Amino acid sequence: MSQETQNIEQATTAITEEAPPDSKTRRYDRQLRLWAATGQAALEAAHLLVLSSSATSTSILKNLVLPGVGAFTILDDAIVTPADAGNNFFLEGPDSIGKPRAQEAVRLLGELNDGVQGHAEVRNVEELLAAGKGELFKYTLVIAHNLSQSQTERLSQLLWEDQDAPPLVVVRSAGFLAEFFIQQHEHTIIESHSETAPSLRIDKPFPALLQYAQALDLDALDPTDHGHVPYVILLVKAMEKWKQEHDGLPPQSYAEKKTFKEAINEMKRKIDEENFEEAEAQAYRSWTETKVPSEVAELFEDPKLQTLNASTPPFFHLLAALKKFAAQPPYTLPLSSTLPDMKASTDAYIGLQKLYKDQAEREKNVFKSFISPEAQISDDLIDSFVKNAHALKVIRGNSWNSIDKNITALGNAATTAPKQLAIHLALSAASCLASKTPAPSAGEIPVFTIEALTQEAQSLLPPGVALPEEFEYTGGEISRSPTADLPNTAALLGGLVAQEVIKIITKQYIPIAGVCTVDLIETWTGIL
Repeated sequence: MSQETQNIEQATTAITEEAPPDSKTRRYDRQLRLWAATGQAALEAAHLLVLSSSATSTSILKNLVLPGVGAFTILDDAIVTPADAGNNFFLEGPDSIGKPRAQEAVRLLGELNDGVQGHAEVRNVEELLAAGKGELFKYTLVIAHNLSQSQTERLSQLLWEDQDAPPLVVVRSAGFLAEFFIQQHEHTIIESHSETAPSLRIDKPFPALLQYAQALDLDALDPTDHGHVPYVILLVKAMEKWKQEHDGLPPQSYAEKKTFKEAINEMKRKIDEENFEEAEAQAYRSWTETKVPSEVAELFEDPKLQTLNASTPPFFHLLAALKKFAAQPPYTLPLSSTLPDMKASTDAYIGLQKLYKDQAEREKNVFKSFISPEAQISDDLIDSFVKNAHALKVIRGNSWNSIDKNITALGNAATTAPKQLAIHLALSAASCLASKTPAPSAGEIPVFTIEALTQEAQSLLPPGVALPEEFEYTGGEISRSPTADLPNTAALLGGLVAQEVIKIITKQYIPIAGVCTVDLIETWTGIL
């Protein structure tokens, strides 16, 4: 029995001998499979500020408290009304009426997860805005639901003035319609969880892989071993033979590629050898050139790479090192040690995995030599960066205030995304009208006629651009329920917004770009 096989058996046996997972691991087991320990640590270190304790706000928080966000603060000076008690699951019905809504919501949200710290600040948003941006900087992210137009604009401006300000998530809802938008200057993603696997570099085999493939004598293998040679080895071996017979060139034309596949098929001893079928199906990998993906190559031109210093985020120091690495032969990204599943014996698979792991370690050390000495970067972060180098992302966003000011984009959306635009214009029109009319007395609902909403929405579009036909329907819904915070709308928004917030906090997966609109009458979502 080989040493590698013994190690696998020992490792497998050791799993049953380890102590059972602690309560925290058991509690978060499923989500750890999504964003791993690094993502969970980032989530637990986050402190969120939520402006409003509405049904939608508490629904968002529910989906952040359950997975273990570190702390949250609700800032709201509202007193619980009978209407609140009827639509907010995080109030205790009649028992909460007359009490500060923020305190009641924090108390009941806290019952979901004793590992999360909840804080209530019973004060008005105006006081927070008057204090300036300094107070906002102690939070990881800010969520604002249905603030007035002036408050949202001032909050957006405060957080947009500084590159290091926390992201802002603006959420607006009325009846069965809603939208939300993420304001952030820059968002870098290492673990985007791309569905595209890193290259196995079959077309540019590293020396150890090439030597192993060439030294393997297929004719000397017994039938069992012959049917369990990994397809990577088969393709490397077949391609080297092809190149020797074709002036060092891989198959060029369709006919040559077909001939190459037929040559692989002829290497079979039995008709049912699945490893050869895999090799034939994956043959394109052997003639497709491995190079830096275009999306990653574009990042090499990022202006930040020209002004690196000790205060530059680690991501860009690593990106600069990656650019230098890719400029060296064989002009690819560092090799990944991760192999896909394939038909192979245990010994053959482990042997191949060891080849890739050893080469990946060598290339990682070369990569590390290109990192600037002034950058203090942990080995774990370097490992993660190299592993995910094929799917890096840099997202640069816009401010909330820029959306309605960009009348050209709104005019174009009337043609390209009329339904999404209709929802956004209806909500914006209601927000504008609310800021122009006196605030209603406690318990009163503001009245917006469809005519007033139409006139206000039309003013947001460039001259000559008509409102989308769908506005008659969205404007009617806003006129019917201008302030209704419905439980079912709140529940859906709670899941959607919390999902995007987790992406931002963990810096994993790709958050949405643009305004996400929600229509629960026709049950669809879209991006404006």
